[in-house]
Amino acid sequence: MLETTKIGGAVVPRIARAAFGGVLALALLGGAAQAAGEAPHIEKQDWSFSGIFGRYDRAQLQRGFKIYRESCGLCHSLDYIAFRNLTDPSGPAFSEEAAKQIASEYTITDISNETGQPFDRPATLTDHVPSPYPNSTAAAAANGGAVPPDFSLIAKARAVHRGFPGFIVDAFANYAENGPDYIHALLLGYEDPPADVEPVPAKFYNPVFLAGNWIAMPPPLQDGQFEYTDGTPETVEQYSTDISAFLMWAAEPHLVERKEFGFRAMIFLAVFALLLYLTKRKLWRNIAH
Repeated sequence: MLETTKIGGAVVPRIARAAFGGVLALALLGGAAQAAGEAPHIEKQDWSFSGIFGRYDRAQLQRGFKIYRESCGLCHSLDYIAFRNLTDPSGPAFSEEAAKQIASEYTITDISNETGQPFDRPATLTDHVPSPYPNSTAAAAANGGAVPPDFSLIAKARAVHRGFPGFIVDAFANYAENGPDYIHALLLGYEDPPADVEPVPAKFYNPVFLAGNWIAMPPPLQDGQFEYTDGTPETVEQYSTDISAFLMWAAEPHLVERKEFGFRAMIFLAVFALLLYLTKRKLWRNIAH
């Protein structure tokens, strides 16, 4: 027998009371986190890949890759992306010739099958984008003791929790772009520290930074830093948008295919449910209930 309890004079199953308590707890925790300032307020951006029918902007991803190559890639690796991925038609969609040219500009240290000795060769499409450092020790030594994080999954790893009721709204709206929102805001968030805040040596003030207001990475972007040949504005705002979109693709290269599969699955389930209903009506319509 289902256990019940009274709430405000109404008899309610205890399982419903537990569910209500869980939602209330999430609301209180989310509100407390926001009140405590644990996460900065991050503005939502209008991404082409957001929503059920969202798609990556090919030109934007190519511009973002340019920024990665010429700026971010000097310190940050992209371990899970191979040069062949750059030809993905739902991603950057470089031609095979262009991807081969890009790969050839990188050097890969390989081992000779004949001598067993290491040697350097130009990268090919099957190679992954090499790290700018030979190992983590060298990376730490070149960056004040801190190893720059790999950028392959950074757009998923740095997704900001929006608290209650934001995360519920995001779930129903199928919004999963909090990571690129955060990267975009971080790149634009550098500013001079308040007068009553003492500077931290070798750190830069950025109130958007999740780990505190001080970040070791200097402002990586400035107006006119990269040349765009398609007429896109060469501003920090645009650069931040483009690199954030590219890093989202690096973290979710199969996003478009996943959305297409999910949409087809929902249509199938809807048709299947309708057929089940019609079958049930046909089988039981002449039987008394």
